Amino acid sequence: MRFGVFLGTATAIAAVPAVALLALLATGSVAPGPMLAALAATVLAALALAAMFARDMHLLAETLRHAALETGTEPSRAAVTPRLAPIERVALAIERLARSLAFRAAEVGRLLRANEAIIEALPDPLLVLGEDRQARRANAAARAAFGADIPAVLRHPGMRAAIDRAFATGTVQTAELSLPVPVAREVHAAVILMDPPLPDGARAILVLSDRSHERAVERMRSDFIANASHELRTPLASLIGFIDTLVGPAADDLPAQRRFLAIMAEQAARMNRLIDDLLSLSRIELNEHQPPAERVDLAAVAAKVVAAFEPAAKERKVTLDLRVAEGLAPVIADADQVAQVLQNLIDNALKYGRDGGRVRVGLAQAPSGGRWPARPGVLMTVGDDGPGIAKQHVPRLTERFYRIDAGRSRKAGGTGLGLAIVKHIVNRHRGVLGIESEEDKGSVFSVWWPAGDK
Repeated sequence: MRFGVFLGTATAIAAVPAVALLALLATGSVAPGPMLAALAATVLAALALAAMFARDMHLLAETLRHAALETGTEPSRAAVTPRLAPIERVALAIERLARSLAFRAAEVGRLLRANEAIIEALPDPLLVLGEDRQARRANAAARAAFGADIPAVLRHPGMRAAIDRAFATGTVQTAELSLPVPVAREVHAAVILMDPPLPDGARAILVLSDRSHERAVERMRSDFIANASHELRTPLASLIGFIDTLVGPAADDLPAQRRFLAIMAEQAARMNRLIDDLLSLSRIELNEHQPPAERVDLAAVAAKVVAAFEPAAKERKVTLDLRVAEGLAPVIADADQVAQVLQNLIDNALKYGRDGGRVRVGLAQAPSGGRWPARPGVLMTVGDDGPGIAKQHVPRLTERFYRIDAGRSRKAGGTGLGLAIVKHIVNRHRGVLGIESEEDKGSVFSVWWPAGDK
């Protein structure tokens, strides 16, 4: 009976990596080679019988040896030697078996560690669920992708429905989900029930394959066509109209030709800026689900960006003021995208601020709590003293092509995409964007960036 109990336990030892790789094979995330290796590990795990009984057998050998020695203290040892020899042989045989099984137990331990390494190294997030549908274990990919949000992921209605179906039917269940935490992403989920359950209560395996990149590519194509066709229609119509005029009525009118050509150049430049911003926004959205990992000195980035805007500020007689607090920690960010955020915010402040006014750029340690996250961060602010923004417009400022005054925006050379780009970059960095504005008193745009180690 004890051997049968052990055999079930030893088989269960290798069940998790084997079932996980079968699931990944079904979703196309892993090749057959690693799967066969994990299945072979299941057979090798049966050697765990040695680990369970090695200690007991060693104790039995010691007991028999003791018995033999105690019997050997009797006066007529020669007379009892024939009776002691078999006991000693049994004791020695059991001791050799115990050493052999201890060696095999060590081998099983190495195999179990290898299986654990396979689970940890899997590229897709993997969760082991208990009978209560809660996560018992999570591999490195799952911890990196979801972290403390794993319970929220399991509470998603589509995920919960797939898990319930798997428990009810005992078959593999899949679902296509849009998960909002910790950042919006598209996920293919596969739930595989383990029957019988593992000794630790593990009942099912959940494999999550991130399909955000593929979905983002599809959306990027459709959005680019829709947005480009809508926004390019007006300047393109202007160009066509001016070309017809130059070819026809204004063919011999040199002053009109110069005036029309200047307008055509302006419209062509606008189309070029629009296409650049659309492509930039599409690239950002494509990688929005993958947070950056490098450490960036915000002060150095801000100094370069502000210096590049000095000529434009001087032309509008605007004072560009940069203030950086001492002892700022580096932030976890993409340096180019941080620069792009600051460029867009300063550009807006110059375009919509007051001529002869002041644009304030600041970097400081973010206060903990309140409207900002409780963990350490750096606060970047860009403020102007322009006409400000009415409260009803503030929530929509980061929408694509949303303009408070479309005519003024186009005249200033805006595409309506600057703040949308800022929002998606901040989302990718797991940061926070804040907008404060009051009519006739200017606006302040704030970005909270997560701080890295000093």
